[in-house]
Amino acid sequence: MHIALREVHDSDLPVFFRQSNDPEALLMAAFTPRDPADWDAFAARWRRSRTSGDVVRTILGDGDVLGSAAVYGEPGEREVTYWVDRAYWGRGVATGALRALLAEVPERPLYARAAADNAGSLRVLEKCGFTPTARARGFAPARGAEIDEVVLRLPA
Repeated sequence: MHIALREVHDSDLPVFFRQSNDPEALLMAAFTPRDPADWDAFAARWRRSRTSGDVVRTILGDGDVLGSAAVYGEPGEREVTYWVDRAYWGRGVATGALRALLAEVPERPLYARAAADNAGSLRVLEKCGFTPTARARGFAPARGAEIDEVVLRLPA
């Protein structure tokens, strides 16, 4: 499958909304909006993200919208994030998309966070050069509890 990134189009948002409301994906991601089913809050977050100077991209697989990837935050503390439709987990989509995003954004260091039990996401980040630097504990709305997370860094 050919993985590519492009600017986010308004027509991508309903696809992202559907993907971000998959119950299994929510549990795996853990650190999600308090109410992922709130379209207005979802649309407002995307509006802010797309106008903030963040690098926000749609992930395409053979031309189909498979998810999103972004670099966000303040200089020196910027983080990567991505979301891939669960139907494509384990097929190299997240790794390909993250590699493309990192090639587009040469800024370093970059950081990432993942639930400590999200082995798939941790594997993607490590394949792309991120190394664990710390552990933290935070409230995960999708799980309704505090959980462990891993903080990773991609050095200069």
